[in-house]
Amino acid sequence: MPFERIIQPPGARILIADDQPHILAALRMLLDVKGYQTCSATNPANVLAALQQQAFDAIVMDLNYTRDTTGGAEGLELVKRIRLLDQHIPIVVMTAWSSVDLAVEAMQFGASDFVQKPWSNDRLLEKVREQVERGQMLRSSKCQQEEEEADARAIQRGLLPGTLPPVPGYDIAGITQSARFVGGDYFDVVPINKNKIAFCIADAAGKGLSAALLISNLQAALRPLILKDLPPAEVCSQLNRTLSEIIPDNKFITLFYAVLDAGEGRFTYCNAGHNPPILVRSNGHACQLKNSGAVLGQLPQWSYEQIDLGLRGGDTLLLFTDGLVEVCDEKGNLFGEERLLHLMQELSTNDASANSASALQNSLLANVSAFCQGSFQDDATMLIVRPDKL
Repeated sequence: MPFERIIQPPGARILIADDQPHILAALRMLLDVKGYQTCSATNPANVLAALQQQAFDAIVMDLNYTRDTTGGAEGLELVKRIRLLDQHIPIVVMTAWSSVDLAVEAMQFGASDFVQKPWSNDRLLEKVREQVERGQMLRSSKCQQEEEEADARAIQRGLLPGTLPPVPGYDIAGITQSARFVGGDYFDVVPINKNKIAFCIADAAGKGLSAALLISNLQAALRPLILKDLPPAEVCSQLNRTLSEIIPDNKFITLFYAVLDAGEGRFTYCNAGHNPPILVRSNGHACQLKNSGAVLGQLPQWSYEQIDLGLRGGDTLLLFTDGLVEVCDEKGNLFGEERLLHLMQELSTNDASANSASALQNSLLANVSAFCQGSFQDDATMLIVRPDKL
């Protein structure tokens, strides 16, 4: 038997660990009388086995075991391994009065509190009660956070297009690489009429449900303006005034909005504080579309400007959010916009696998993911537009 379970009336579940049977018996009796459900283990391996088989509200454990009766090395290693299994479970460590330094070291490794042997029953019960309540609060907060993130992901998925509309003469692809923590990324491609198509990409400040709700407000205000076929600068101006009335002072949204006249190959855009898109011409020349105005929601009287750009066959245009360029490698080096520009230039002109917008998108994402070892701190969104080659 890896550990012994003692059936008690409903209550918090405590795992107690010590290699001395009389200590385990005393702790069990003390905790059982107070209505706790107890489970005992006599060595580190049994402690880890118990944690993998059932959930506990707290652990009360000795730092010294048979293989190391005084140094506490086994106990410290056990605390570290418990933390790898569960970041939130409270750990109360027990050690002799002459080894207080060991208990302090254990707390640096992740223990929550310590009790000196021989212990005071009242003091031990007080610490167990405090740690159980603390652990339950942490778990409740974690559950609430997970529910909020699930709600945010659901909202975000509902805002993003399921499929992009076909645009004759153009190859278009878009994707969002979701991070662990939901951000406020948004993109869309909306036909205005037979020849005109609106492109937009946005990013709300912050993460989680609040960012998703900001983007929900943006979409609700933006959609009617798109269908009115307004110039991009006017769209941004009206959006800015609307959002300034409802966005809190410490929040904002960045937006790149453009209208493509597919028949003429004219791309007219306005940038409200967003990352400058990257354009790679058919001859391999790459540049950023750096013209930009104020972010949305903070300066309601800001006057936005728009720029006309000709897209020709073989050109490649990349719209993206900062989650794509703000990732870091293991040394803390930022991926950055300059690295993205050179990568875009290389893949667009030299990589045969990047002939389609979708293939290019996948290659870009694979390169960025390899750089950061898949550790995206924010959502990374891309929208690629490629006119067919002449």
